[in-house]
Amino acid sequence: MEKIKKFFKIEERGSSIGIELLGGLVTFLAMVYILPVNAGMLSLTGMSFGGVFAATAIAAAFATILMGLVGKVPIALASGMGVNAFFTYTVVFGLGFSWQEALAAVLISGILFLIVSLTGLRQIVINAIPKSLKLAIGAGIGFFIAFIGLKNAGIIIADPATFVRLGDFGNPTVLLGLFGVLLVLGLFAVNNKISKYAIIISIVGTGVLGALLGLIFPSIANAMPAFGGTNLGSVGDVGGLFGKAFAAIPSLLSNPLAYAVIFTFLFIDFFDTAGTLVAVGHEAGLLDEKGQLTGSNKALLVDAIGTVAGAVVGTSTVTSYIESTTGIKSGARTGLASVFTGVLFLIALLFFPLFSIVNGIFSGNYDVYGDPIFYSPVTAMALVFVGILMVRPVKDIEWNDPIVSASSFITIIIMLLSFSISEGIAFGFISYALMMGVSKRRKEVSPVVYILGALFILNLIIYYNGMYSYPFWP
Repeated sequence: MEKIKKFFKIEERGSSIGIELLGGLVTFLAMVYILPVNAGMLSLTGMSFGGVFAATAIAAAFATILMGLVGKVPIALASGMGVNAFFTYTVVFGLGFSWQEALAAVLISGILFLIVSLTGLRQIVINAIPKSLKLAIGAGIGFFIAFIGLKNAGIIIADPATFVRLGDFGNPTVLLGLFGVLLVLGLFAVNNKISKYAIIISIVGTGVLGALLGLIFPSIANAMPAFGGTNLGSVGDVGGLFGKAFAAIPSLLSNPLAYAVIFTFLFIDFFDTAGTLVAVGHEAGLLDEKGQLTGSNKALLVDAIGTVAGAVVGTSTVTSYIESTTGIKSGARTGLASVFTGVLFLIALLFFPLFSIVNGIFSGNYDVYGDPIFYSPVTAMALVFVGILMVRPVKDIEWNDPIVSASSFITIIIMLLSFSISEGIAFGFISYALMMGVSKRRKEVSPVVYILGALFILNLIIYYNGMYSYPFWP
């Protein structure tokens, strides 16, 4: 016990082994929702639900335990929300990459993140990007995944006349999804200890309610989730995902669009991690005199290694989770909490059969391509709720600055309406660099911003030339 206390500096940080274990448990309960949600998101690309579930748990366990042992801070990691939506809806559905190639892009971005973290380039780029633009990107991703959540619940659907509209509230599946959203919002509004577990309680409550309704009213059984009602595969399917990223690298890099994809994966992970580390460090009282997390270099390295490991086993970008603050509020101050959280992720693999209740349900409708439309009423509220949390920092954007407000608005609105995180980021940077460049304030901006703006323009040219075969040059 004494060796453990000394290794993690438990007494030095005013904690105890019991408090650290409790904090690790609280953090796990606050973020365990990512297992079924990420599996559901990535399985849309053709990946095995069970395989992604296992890959997500293994990657989260490995990265979180490593964070505890190397970074020695109470920060847990797992596949990131928002970036998994980019993986599925933009890279695979929008650009036509295979899921294997998408994993290869995640792998390369992780290696680049690792290189950046080992050099001084990280700090140069972080300091060059305006704070408001960083906040706008995070808020835009929040709106984006909340929209996906509402779509997955069937609350918002496509319409040929108005593009989108409210769904069919006569459909019991949609009503169940609406119940889940209202439940998570209600639990959040209570604003006490139960609010920390709003997502996991809502997932369990909505799933159990749906299963009971299906048993009580056989006529709607097909529209309700059920335990063991569908085959989600096995966690052993992770073997079919392991290492696929390496084999897909050649085909990925042969596509000019790949470089924009890799850059966006890197960009999102880079700033999401930097922001989360500062926020969590502030909550834990572990920031130094410069406002940086104590041992942040090691933490960033672990985050990058986690992304590489996650891509190898078969999941999207692994990143530090803001939900770690729930464990910190319970007293966690050291890496022991992270180690315990990681162990719990491994134990969660034993309970995989219970997650059959989160599988998608056929809505009874088909999209314009003739493919069946599925709703995910049990997990949709998690996307909506996380989206709400992500947009809260929008209040800190400098709305009184015309250039900042315009570029921030463009970032958010393009991200949402183009249904693409990467395009929102690109248009935001381009508009900011352009407006600052033609104004009298051009010297206020680092050359890095203008370079990034030019790269984003190049990425868009490559993107549209590849998508539509338009000759932008002779």
